[in-house]
Amino acid sequence: MKRLLVLLFSFLTLTSAFAEEAAEGGKFEPGPMILHHIADDYLWEFAHGVELYLPVILWDNGELVTFSSSNFYNEDHERVPYKGYAMLHGHIFKVGADGEVLEDYPGLYNLSITKNIASMFISVALLLVIFFVIAARYKKNPGKAPSGIQSFFEPIIIFIRDDIAKANIGPKYERYMPFLLTVFFFIWFNNLLGLMPGGANLTGNISVTAVLAVIVLVVTVFSGNKTYWGHIFATPGVPRWLAPIMIPVELLGIITKPFALMVRLFANITAGHIIILSLFSLIFIFESLAVAPLSVAFAIFMNFLELFVALLQAYIFTLLSAMYFGGAVEEHDHAEGHH
Repeated sequence: MKRLLVLLFSFLTLTSAFAEEAAEGGKFEPGPMILHHIADDYLWEFAHGVELYLPVILWDNGELVTFSSSNFYNEDHERVPYKGYAMLHGHIFKVGADGEVLEDYPGLYNLSITKNIASMFISVALLLVIFFVIAARYKKNPGKAPSGIQSFFEPIIIFIRDDIAKANIGPKYERYMPFLLTVFFFIWFNNLLGLMPGGANLTGNISVTAVLAVIVLVVTVFSGNKTYWGHIFATPGVPRWLAPIMIPVELLGIITKPFALMVRLFANITAGHIIILSLFSLIFIFESLAVAPLSVAFAIFMNFLELFVALLQAYIFTLLSAMYFGGAVEEHDHAEGHH
């Protein structure tokens, strides 16, 4: 019931926004609207007319400049320069004396809090509160059956430990548990937050998924033992004269694995948001209320499907990460058993 109320609020919010955009621009264009809703921004729009202007923080050649992003908008909500800076295509640039945007201006670093960054802060705070509470209950009631929020998360934690970490990494799984638990719940929580009305598309931002993939790559590379690197530089069963070909291929494989992690998470989450927004857009594309029931029905179905995808993508990212770690720490006798 709660989920249906959230969906109804989301539908009313989106339809009111779409209707006004169509009225102002004459013909409704779904493309720019969808890109606007899934892109990062310095303005967080929770619902149509309910907005939060985020702080702009710039480091300009040794000088710290801070102000609200609301200064970039005039009374008609049109973007205007402020204090010699301008917002263009989601970026902030220096503006010259003649009003020209200096896209190659050196020494300007953007440290601003965007919608995605603010959402990440919220999700991290939520994770810390939940798991500090769970940890405190374990200390307070050692050996007792879990209850409340502890009973909900304990089976998930045990599943990650037994069916992901132990099964794919082996005896050395414990050193990787903190990372695997963190990355699973971080991705899952942010996937769910992104499905809420006005939520930020954090895990649909390729910069975020790229950082997670790079961390997996670094952990894998620094965890590699002699067997792991021996298979890279001397692939078993391959003649030595093929080494100049196989070594670059194996090294490329080390990079392509986390690259696949990055693209998979980014593409699946972004695609889900685009599909839901596209289904709502059909009402205004056809300009007929007759399409509304079917469009809304499919959008609700997709929203419930995205709840499953949110969990599935967190599971897949964690599982593949554990498999990469397991391949890096696998002992020689285990490796021989697989070949």
